[in-house]
Amino acid sequence: MMFLYGTVQAQERYRHQEVPQAKAKAVIYIYLDGGSAQTDTFDPKPEAGRNYFGKYPNPIKTTLPGVMFGQRLRHLATLTDKFSVIRTMTNNGNNAHETSHYITLTGDMTNGGIVYPSFCSMISYLKEEECKSRLFPYITLVEASTRFNEAGFLPNQYKPYDTGGNPNDKVFNVDGIFSEKVSTKRIAGRKEMIDKLNSLSEEMERIDETDKLHSLQNDAVELLTGEAKDVFNLSKEDEKTRNRYGRTTFGQSCLAARRLIQEGVIAVCVRYRGWDTHKEHFARMDERLDDLDCGLSALIEDLDRLGLLKTTIIICGGEFGRTPRISWEPPWNGGRGHYGKTYSYVVAGGGLKGGQVIGKTDKTGENVVERPVYPCDLIATVYTLMGIDPKGEILHPTAGYIPLLPSYGNPKTSAGLLTELF
Repeated sequence: MMFLYGTVQAQERYRHQEVPQAKAKAVIYIYLDGGSAQTDTFDPKPEAGRNYFGKYPNPIKTTLPGVMFGQRLRHLATLTDKFSVIRTMTNNGNNAHETSHYITLTGDMTNGGIVYPSFCSMISYLKEEECKSRLFPYITLVEASTRFNEAGFLPNQYKPYDTGGNPNDKVFNVDGIFSEKVSTKRIAGRKEMIDKLNSLSEEMERIDETDKLHSLQNDAVELLTGEAKDVFNLSKEDEKTRNRYGRTTFGQSCLAARRLIQEGVIAVCVRYRGWDTHKEHFARMDERLDDLDCGLSALIEDLDRLGLLKTTIIICGGEFGRTPRISWEPPWNGGRGHYGKTYSYVVAGGGLKGGQVIGKTDKTGENVVERPVYPCDLIATVYTLMGIDPKGEILHPTAGYIPLLPSYGNPKTSAGLLTELF
């Protein structure tokens, strides 16, 4: 199919071996930007003492025997058959936002000179022709990444389309697509004016570039006036559903993500900022953990109910975790710092088993005891489930063929696919 920017024949630039038949068709990344605290969420340590559990001394039982979650994750605790938890994600202790962000989204820990694309950008490039939506193959709700260009060495059209706006507003004003200020009638008038201008050049010799321009214009108008843009009209959902996701920017972003998957978009990132809690950690967590519990649980339940969880991978986590030991002293006053040695992720759908806990940390949650999982291992697992060979090679515009995941298979930066979940 044709997209707004035209189809790139990605397969001609990709060398790979055969992989098992893909089970997944799409991925949703719930990105907890700033780094979420593993000990407050999916790896609580109540026996470690107040300097570790802080305000949350009472983790709750889940539907998995012997498995506890943080005390504010009440809804997720009842759904553990639908997802699995990785308790031993690690980036080898990198605690800087910029580098950890890059490592998390690309899996690249080589410190080399090539800037890799994010895995969602790579998926949108390699799977573009399988995208069934008239929208963009990769969409971010609602804010763009500020850390690096997610397209890396790929053409710019493989950067995420960032919606902007707020899906919890009365009208979700999506940048360039859906706006209460610009009516369909007004867009149609603009198109009519463009058509009249184009008619002046009808006697000119037809050339490919002119044809392409007209095609792009038609695609753009269809995007602005057609049914595809209605995916962002959350008023079409009943109030009960919207309330179940939570009437917050994050909750309604999760609802919009579900609608985008239904529309056929293949990669969606819900970017939830505000997890960088050096100060007043618990006051901020009271709000964010409730939002996460509400929005993520509703998303998992709805995708399962609609039969889409089988073909949609959900992953949830940040660029690192937070220090298990709390900093009570000024100026932190009960804060948690950056922590890349070990942290937690949630994974679900797309052929992944639910009801599993991967890895084990020590009694304070500060060190990996069993089964480290590196970012490239998680990305390689996502690739495999989507029919992409993680050991494949991609054609770089100047460097020739390079590894798709350069850190994958290196024992210092990789521990292998999450075959426990296949």
